[in-house]
Amino acid sequence: MPSETVRITVDTLAFAVAQGSLEVLLVKRKYEPFKSYWALPGGFVLDTDFSLEDAATRELYEETNVSNVYLEQLYTFGDKGRDPRGRVVTVAYLALLRQEGLELRASTDASGVAWWPLSDLPSLAFDHEQIVSYAYQRLKYKIEYSPAAFKLLPQKFTLRDLQTVYEAILRKPVDNRNFRKKFLSSGVLQELDETSQEGSYRPARLYCFSEQDFEKLPDRPVFVF
Repeated sequence: MPSETVRITVDTLAFAVAQGSLEVLLVKRKYEPFKSYWALPGGFVLDTDFSLEDAATRELYEETNVSNVYLEQLYTFGDKGRDPRGRVVTVAYLALLRQEGLELRASTDASGVAWWPLSDLPSLAFDHEQIVSYAYQRLKYKIEYSPAAFKLLPQKFTLRDLQTVYEAILRKPVDNRNFRKKFLSSGVLQELDETSQEGSYRPARLYCFSEQDFEKLPDRPVFVF
């Protein structure tokens, strides 16, 4: 009995926070299957790709013009029927980005590229809704025990900026006093001798985060709100 050919793809789930909302980077497909549907940036692994991460990096750049980002492997999705072209297994990657400075541009097999609020996504191609849901649950877990949230912030930020990121990911408000107390006592923030003007409010203190200092902490803080 002949065996079925299994092909490998890579897909990248890129998150960013904008105007207090968690957003997902999507591309509009130029060709069938799912022509004109929105989807995660990705495609087939080529013989020229040295690794799966190289393939994900290449596809992300080709379809969105986003490059030089850290990718973390999330999960492998390979159920039968997920792709009408045959048995296709995809390896999903997570990227945490800042929208500022990115010049999005669709190319190759993408006819469009845009950020979409997680709370208002269009119908997605393949099983990409499942992949987005899985990545979102992982992200909510990661910000409890890792410095993942800081990848969504500029190098210098206010406590209000940090709280906005947490509220965007958790999709709920958190207690302001408890949030500030927990972070200021955690040892993960470095207070700077600089301030930032936040609208009509008084200047707010700026902070930065050092992953090296975080790794040296004797006890890892847990940020549950």
